[in-house]
Amino acid sequence: MAMSTASRIAPGILWSKIQQQTRHALACGALQPIDTHYEFIEEGGMRFLVRVLANLARKEISDQHQAAQRQAGKDINPFLPYDENLFVANLSDTHLCLLNKFNVVDHHILIVTRAFEDQDTWLTLADFAALALCMGEIDGLAFYNAGRLAGASQRHKHLQLVPAPLCPDGSPLPLAQVIDRLGDGLPRANYTENQPSPQPFQNPVFSFRHGILGWPGDRPLTAEGLMDTYRTLLKSLGADLASDSPAFPYNLLVTRQWMMVVCRRQEHYQSIPVNSLGFAGSLLVKNADQLALLKHLGPMTILKNVACCSQVS
Repeated sequence: MAMSTASRIAPGILWSKIQQQTRHALACGALQPIDTHYEFIEEGGMRFLVRVLANLARKEISDQHQAAQRQAGKDINPFLPYDENLFVANLSDTHLCLLNKFNVVDHHILIVTRAFEDQDTWLTLADFAALALCMGEIDGLAFYNAGRLAGASQRHKHLQLVPAPLCPDGSPLPLAQVIDRLGDGLPRANYTENQPSPQPFQNPVFSFRHGILGWPGDRPLTAEGLMDTYRTLLKSLGADLASDSPAFPYNLLVTRQWMMVVCRRQEHYQSIPVNSLGFAGSLLVKNADQLALLKHLGPMTILKNVACCSQVS
């Protein structure tokens, strides 16, 4: 049942609602942050942030419980019903905002469809309307893991947003530093001018299939602009937008300055999992052994092996 538009969050208060609900969820134990320590590894012109989990016990217990339920033929969906203690706000008739229960970054939020939609389906104008609302009030990195092979842990469609700064030392997002070096060389979407967008940029530093487009000037993000740019990027990577669902998994990354899409082929490489944050320059490992493996292989090697390596001509 669609909700009344009167129950939508009022403009300008989303950040304060997130902070308020975070305090409540921590106090009642609904929010269970995962402790990490971190270091930086430089490779290929990027300064990768690598977090090492200090205690994954609670998250592993939850994952094992869900796996056991699935084996018993039960499809567990933490968003239907969602935990009221993690609820932040109604964003629209179709979307709501939740806190990420097992967060590594403070104030990590989820933008979730109210009714079940599959994570393997295309993003819609309604998805981007909810995203534009959140990004209009919170400067950060939004991302979408399109399917299990792209790092999605839940089938129920949800975008995610982590406020800036992503790096604990306050430094800029690693990927943003690479893109910022392009300056005026970054092609920019023309969605406000009723003209086709230029061919997306492919950074030669990245030996995997991807596309990047910047936003035109300092204009605010709109649902229509996000949608058009998303479709332009996917089409440039060989997606058939007329099909019912994507033919390949992908990661979507969005900031107030640019959008990037990466084609995926597997969820991890040699036990190291990668979701959208990996391509933003932030990787997560479980222990010292995985950290040593990551250093031996190199972050770029891991990204190359989980992504599709050949570009579409």
